[in-house]
Amino acid sequence: MSEPLKIAPADGRLGILTPGMGAVASTAYAGVIAVRQGLAAPIGSLTQMAHIRLGRRDEGRNPMIKDLVPLASLDDVVFGGWDPISPNALEAARTAGVLDERDIAPISAELEGVVAMPAVFDQRWVKRLEGVRVKTGDNKFDLAQQLIADIERFRTENSCDRMVMVWCGSTEAYQEPSAVHESIGTFEEGMRNDDENIAPSQLYAYAALMSGVPFANGAPNLSADLPCMAQLAEREGVPYTGKDFKTGQTLMKTILAPGFKARMLGMRGWYSTNILGNRDGEVLDDPENFKTKEVSKLGVLDTILQPEVYPELYGHIDHVVRINYYPPRGDNKEGWDAIDIFGWMGYPMQIKVDFLCRDSILAAPIVLDLALFLDLAQRAGQSGNQEWLSFYWKSPHAGANPPEHDIFIQQTKLKNTLREWMGEEPVTHSEAG
Repeated sequence: MSEPLKIAPADGRLGILTPGMGAVASTAYAGVIAVRQGLAAPIGSLTQMAHIRLGRRDEGRNPMIKDLVPLASLDDVVFGGWDPISPNALEAARTAGVLDERDIAPISAELEGVVAMPAVFDQRWVKRLEGVRVKTGDNKFDLAQQLIADIERFRTENSCDRMVMVWCGSTEAYQEPSAVHESIGTFEEGMRNDDENIAPSQLYAYAALMSGVPFANGAPNLSADLPCMAQLAEREGVPYTGKDFKTGQTLMKTILAPGFKARMLGMRGWYSTNILGNRDGEVLDDPENFKTKEVSKLGVLDTILQPEVYPELYGHIDHVVRINYYPPRGDNKEGWDAIDIFGWMGYPMQIKVDFLCRDSILAAPIVLDLALFLDLAQRAGQSGNQEWLSFYWKSPHAGANPPEHDIFIQQTKLKNTLREWMGEEPVTHSEAG
C-alpha cells in the first residue's frame, strides 16, 4: 500500500461554469437538478454510479467511486455560464429540444434561475451563428479581463468555495498553433494587439487558469492544449484536461477497434457519416468548423490500431468521416459506420453500425464527471494536464507522447489513478489479482 495523497475535503459550494449554455450544458444542468429532486437517476456518470474494485478479487472490496474519493456532492453544485444567444438555461433547454417538456416543467424555475452572462463571441470563428448577447471591449485582453471579473462576481454572488469551467460552446474554425501561443508573454501581448490567431475559447481558458479555476474543453478547438496555457496552468497550479467530448460515433470506435486489434483482425477501411440537426450540426456544416472536428475524429484509429507495429493488418486503412446537417433530426444524431475487416487467409467481412444516439444525453454526464474530477484533482494538489481523464475525450492531451485512445486502457488509467491517490494498489487483473 502506498501513502494516500492529502486531499482537501469537498466542503462548501462548487460552481460549474460553462462557456456555452446550449443543448449540452442545459441538459447537464437539468439532469443534475432532476437527480437532486429525485426525478431521475444519473445514468452515464461514473462519479455517481460506478463502482471500483480495491485489492484482490477475493477481498470483496468494491465501493462506489464517490464513496472512495471525496467528491463534491450534487447538493453543493451551482451552475452558471455564458451564451451569445440564450438568456437563461430554461429557454436554452426548450430551444435545444433535447428534453421533453414533461421533464423540463418540474425543474423550470431552477433552470430559469441560471442566467447566461454575455459571451465573448466572434462570428469569424463560428460563421453559422449570430451572437446577440456579446461582450465588447477595447481588445481581447480587455475581454479576458471581463471574463475574469465575471468569474469573481459569480464566485461571490453564489458563495462558491471552489469553481470549475467546462467549455460547452460550439466548435470553432480550424487553426494551427502560431507564434502568439508560444508563451504566456506572447499570448498576453497578442491579446492586447487583437491577434487574429487568438480564438474566443482561448480567452476563456486564460481567464479560468488566471482565476485558479480548472478548465476542460468539450470541443476540438485549440484552447488549453497550447504552450502558453500549459505554462500558465503550471505557474498558477491549476489542473486542466481535454479535448472534445467522446460521445457518439467516436465512442463506438474506441469500443470496437480495440476488440478487432485484440483478436488480430485486419482492417481495410472505416467509413463514418453522421446526420445531425442541432446547433452543433449547423455550425459543423461550415467546412472550416468541420475540419476542426474531422481532425479530432480521424486521430482515434491510428493510435489504437498501431499501423506502424501491424502494417499487414492496419497499414492501409481508408478512414473517412462525414458530418451532414439535417435539421429534422435535431439533437438525435444518427451515426452510420461501414467497417471493412478481414480475417483468416485474408477473407473479407463487413460490419455495419447504425447508432441512433442522443448526443447531449451522452455528453451531459461527461460534463458532470469532468467537473467533479477536476475539482478533486485541484484539492489533491494536482496541476497541469490531467491525462488520467483521457477516458472522456476524442483528442486527449498527452504532451510529448502519443495519446491513448483505447477506452479500456483509459478506464484502467482513470481507476488506477484514483486507487493510487487513496493509497490503494493498482489493479493489474493478473490471475492472482
